[in-house]
Amino acid sequence: MTLSFELGRRQVPGVEARAGKFPGPSLIPALNAIQARLGWLPREELEELARTMRRPRYEIEGLISFYPHFRTTPPAKVAINVCHDLSCWLRSADDRIAEVRDRYGDDTEIELVEVSCLGRCDIAPALAVNERPAPVAEVDTLVGAALEDRLAETSVTGRAEPWPNDPYPAGSDLSARYASLRALLAGELSAQSVVATLEASGLRGMGGAGFPTGRKWGLVAGAEPGGVKYAICNADESEPGTFKDRQILTDQPHLVIEGLLLGMAVVGAEQGWIFIRHEYGPEERVLHAEIDALRAAGVIGENACGSGRRLDLDLFVSPGGYILGEETALLECMEGHRGEPRNKPPFPGNYGLHGRPTLINSVETFADVPVILQRGAEWWAEQGEGDSVGWKFFAVSGHVESPGVYCVPMGTTVRRLIDLAGGVLGGARVGAVQPGGASSNFIGPDKLDLALDFGTLAQAGTMLGSGALVVLAEGTDLLAASTNVLRFFRNESCGKCVPCRVGSTKAHEVLRGALDSGAATLDDAQRGRILQLEETMRKTSICGLGQVALGPVVSVLGLDQGPAGQE
Repeated sequence: MTLSFELGRRQVPGVEARAGKFPGPSLIPALNAIQARLGWLPREELEELARTMRRPRYEIEGLISFYPHFRTTPPAKVAINVCHDLSCWLRSADDRIAEVRDRYGDDTEIELVEVSCLGRCDIAPALAVNERPAPVAEVDTLVGAALEDRLAETSVTGRAEPWPNDPYPAGSDLSARYASLRALLAGELSAQSVVATLEASGLRGMGGAGFPTGRKWGLVAGAEPGGVKYAICNADESEPGTFKDRQILTDQPHLVIEGLLLGMAVVGAEQGWIFIRHEYGPEERVLHAEIDALRAAGVIGENACGSGRRLDLDLFVSPGGYILGEETALLECMEGHRGEPRNKPPFPGNYGLHGRPTLINSVETFADVPVILQRGAEWWAEQGEGDSVGWKFFAVSGHVESPGVYCVPMGTTVRRLIDLAGGVLGGARVGAVQPGGASSNFIGPDKLDLALDFGTLAQAGTMLGSGALVVLAEGTDLLAASTNVLRFFRNESCGKCVPCRVGSTKAHEVLRGALDSGAATLDDAQRGRILQLEETMRKTSICGLGQVALGPVVSVLGLDQGPAGQE
């Protein structure tokens, strides 16, 4: 059965419908468009959509009820979304939220909602006023502007430091960029040589899994030669403490896009997407501008770079949910279904979007590819510290003087990265660190000389993860901090599997009960219950969310016992 599926702004012919799913175009771009136009999803609009698309209303309602971005009631004139997750919590978000609620809570024109991570941990505590991101300190300015319908005139606060290893000089125009892509399409580079270079460089996936990039590209290239394939850049970073991809997209979208186009050309895909979270509106506009410029210049399109090959790109805006960072949940979303992870195998490289082989890499991974092809595999391999290879972007937040994105040699120590971020806030000592984002286990101050690398951190009982270093000053309530992390995972569970859905809720109840009673740690019965739930969730959850959700809590219990408890 062959159909056309609309993903984003264009129709993609030749897509095979998957058995057991609703055939036809994805409804999510249409729902996004309605909400962008009206601010919510009125019933009459949904009925018209059902008639126009010839889809049952219960399918539409199933999507709306799953994705947190969709709303079925009219919004207030001003919507204030305030983050309450770890990086913001460490910067007194609870107090700031209470102040904002006291100031605006009784105003019928203003709606205040506590939300999960906005990806603005560098300006924590962060909020968004009518989807305009800013520090909480700027709330009065933004609310006033929104009430007077002049929000578009306000500026966005942020910190930007371009990567010094960009092979294209700052300010270079479009004609000077995309050199490796042009060479590949002109036959000066072969797909095989690109794969070989990536394998020789040692580049691994920087989204958290760390799978060798060259090997993945080679596997997808070899899957079903001549058949329909796709490529996707996963820009749905939604984990507390993680915002490096957002900064790369802002400063160097050309590297990300060239890496994605190179991946498409190597594996034999004609259509690619950047899957981006809806909270990244400013970054979405940057990407649209770059893609439009490429299309106008003939770099992409039906005759990409004059090669006779079709390479086209579009954006797919996420309707919300941390689970969509899991690649198979992302695929389900793009197909127009609820974003619930698939069982693996099969893996996306063999059975991805609409059942076709699909290449999926992260923003940082794709951005690294043009650099490696321009400078060489040997150069890249030599850039790391010790036995590590290459460069690594880290988002650093929490109790540091200068939160932001830092690009350092892989293998840089935790201590060195904290120093680069200005040290601990107020000159305090380090109490604990999450080296790889909210899903990574906490390490104590005795581990600050650990090298930030896949293997070293794994041996130490934690992980590199998404490349997000969250620093907690000495004296921070670590049980409360880990409970904050667990609340995020509980809220973001897709609910598909019982261990994750029920286990995260029960564990949070145990921890919240202990904290509300004033306990500094758990008693033996509570500790035993948490350990039992952690083991069950880790061994039986379908995807990584449930498998790691209680890891940070258990690591804190180990820190409470001292070094011996960490073994």
